[in-house]
Amino acid sequence: MRIVVVNHITLDGVMQSPGRADEDTRGGFAHGGWANARSDEAVTRAVGERMGTPGGGMLLGRRSYEDMLATWNERGGPFKEGLNAAHKYVVSSDPELHLPWPNSTLVSGDVAAAVAGLKASPGGNLVVMGSGELIRSLLPHGLIDEFLLFVHPLLLGSGRRLFEHPVEAAELQLLSSSTTETGVLTAAYRRR
Repeated sequence: MRIVVVNHITLDGVMQSPGRADEDTRGGFAHGGWANARSDEAVTRAVGERMGTPGGGMLLGRRSYEDMLATWNERGGPFKEGLNAAHKYVVSSDPELHLPWPNSTLVSGDVAAAVAGLKASPGGNLVVMGSGELIRSLLPHGLIDEFLLFVHPLLLGSGRRLFEHPVEAAELQLLSSSTTETGVLTAAYRRR
């Protein structure tokens, strides 16, 4: 399997709470929902291409898992059905965490080793959405294969960032880039 990070970020690297005002207010973050005005068909299509690989699924941190469960099961529609059907690997430091969403598997303990084991198994993409802490924990181990980033033409000045803490140097190769009609830069990178 391949680990593919798919996230919206601002030009200053903020990834916190792109979808809703109440999505993630940690630290008093008051800019939630900033990605909505610029998300369009091109963004949806690019996400679908990464998520639609046979034998794939999702790799999520606990907070992102719980937020997606609450949001998409409440809203319904095609995303609800697709997310319920997808296999979800949920990373948590709580080995007793209850996972109420169908097709969910807890990943606890040595996360890097468990994710390396998932990568070694056959299958499609394991897509990481949100899950900033999880992403930053996988980076030093070289476990992320690709980043699909939607860079919004916006500076927020505050909020949790994708690369918030020092990370080890890694060389990336640009796979593709395009700009949506709303000014969002869609850029796909893979590790060299």
